[in-house]
Amino acid sequence: MGITSLAAVLLALGTALVPAGAVARSPKLASVQCDPGKAILVSDNGQLPITVEVADDPAERAQGLMFRRALEPQHGMLFIYETPQPASFWMRNTLIPLDIIFMDATGKVRHIQPNARPLDETPIPGAAVGDPDPLRLFVLEIGGGEAERLGIYTGQVMAYPAIDPAQAAISCE
Repeated sequence: MGITSLAAVLLALGTALVPAGAVARSPKLASVQCDPGKAILVSDNGQLPITVEVADDPAERAQGLMFRRALEPQHGMLFIYETPQPASFWMRNTLIPLDIIFMDATGKVRHIQPNARPLDETPIPGAAVGDPDPLRLFVLEIGGGEAERLGIYTGQVMAYPAIDPAQAAISCE
């Protein structure tokens, strides 16, 4: 049977041909099952859980991931602020490269700084130049290169219990 005949048979059965290596897209979700120990990044391709330590007070945020010598894949630190605000990070006393993912109050990824250099004290702004809404409520740090490896992108949304349900881009169950 030729490819044209095979395609016709599959389409008649209600099955679409998907190119090799393509990822099937799942329907958009209205809500996800949330856990305070995981930030769930959601896209049309599904859910990506990141195991997180939470830094939600000034002392924890100041310490961050300083002095760590390693960070497991799909693990990181979620910084949570009391109110949306301009955010800027640096890598003082941080020994490993990090991807820094800045999110607004809805959980939407607004800016990603890939592979921030260890020990660099240059400020890393949480908003791209020209961003009309530079306020951030959440910042997720993961290992350097992880955002690209995991397919994390600007515009993607995060589900997490601390996101106000009235503002959440995607709700927690």
